[in-house]
Amino acid sequence: MMTDVMEQSGGPTRPEAGQAATQGAEPAVATPPTGASAEPAEQQTGTEEPSAAARIVQIRERIDEIDHALITLWQERAALSQEVGVTRMASGGTRLVLSREREILERFRVALGADGTQLALLLLRAGRGPL
Repeated sequence: MMTDVMEQSGGPTRPEAGQAATQGAEPAVATPPTGASAEPAEQQTGTEEPSAAARIVQIRERIDEIDHALITLWQERAALSQEVGVTRMASGGTRLVLSREREILERFRVALGADGTQLALLLLRAGRGPL
């Protein structure tokens, strides 16, 4: 549950394996998992019933596609947000605009409740860094 998420380090994230640890490097693009696992269907799905196991696999494939899209969108949003901050500061503006952050927090809270607020806080942090 998102309400259980807490900031742990406050530091920069570590680069993925094979990704350069340079400032301004392009974010790694998420790729959906490929290939079937060597585990028996029951261990993969939690059921022995073939039609239920097949449906679970199908649903999970769609979930994996959605996860891939969410990760890609997250990375794009963070990059755009960082560009806004750099552009604003280069023109003599402030590091962040609190009214804009409150607007985003409210949008996510209204749509998703308390979990939406937590998600919005994570999105904001990804774009601007820790406060």
